[in-house]
Amino acid sequence: MVTTTVHLMRHGEVHNPEGILYGRIPGYHLSERGHEMARRVAAHLTDPETERDIAAVIASPLQRAQETATPIAQAAGVELLTDGRLIEAGNHFEGMTFGVGDGSLRHPEHWRFLWNPFRPSWGEPYRAQVARMHEVVHAARDAYRGREVVLVSHQLPVWVTRLAFEGRRLWHDPRKRECTLASVTAFRFDGDELAGIHYTEPAADLLPGAATTAGA
Repeated sequence: MVTTTVHLMRHGEVHNPEGILYGRIPGYHLSERGHEMARRVAAHLTDPETERDIAAVIASPLQRAQETATPIAQAAGVELLTDGRLIEAGNHFEGMTFGVGDGSLRHPEHWRFLWNPFRPSWGEPYRAQVARMHEVVHAARDAYRGREVVLVSHQLPVWVTRLAFEGRRLWHDPRKRECTLASVTAFRFDGDELAGIHYTEPAADLLPGAATTAGA
């Protein structure tokens, strides 16, 4: 049975001093810490002792994902590819600060977007995210059978993809996502069947003090 591994990675820390939910807004780049996170993951995924065979690195078109994926592709000696299906989830609160104090939730005109947390009503449906992400994962598995592929995406799409593969409900508490900055969730397939999921944090020592934004 041919074994193929698809690594779903979340990008590194983003330079975001305003603390807004940047979503799909172009131009948000990695911080210095974020670049170091990307280098750490590149070293982890291409460590000769692990004998990995990375055939492709594919990233979301957003700058933070492209910058995270670049050192991995360089270390693996492959061309960096882009797939729009790996993009961040759409969100009504994009470009705003999110919260009650000085955030967008203090304004009643936004409350109508919060009526259904199960869909969710404030952005791209969870099922839609899973559908596009599964397409990319399955396409990568089929195109690079017997090898390994790295897909660089964003926290929410990565997390709901894992939930779906594990047969769990898609609605969840965002505070309980196991998907830190620069983390890697690896899906191992035997033939077409999912055989295991393995989660790692190659840049765990850089996480204390790192800035995170919901939906990042």
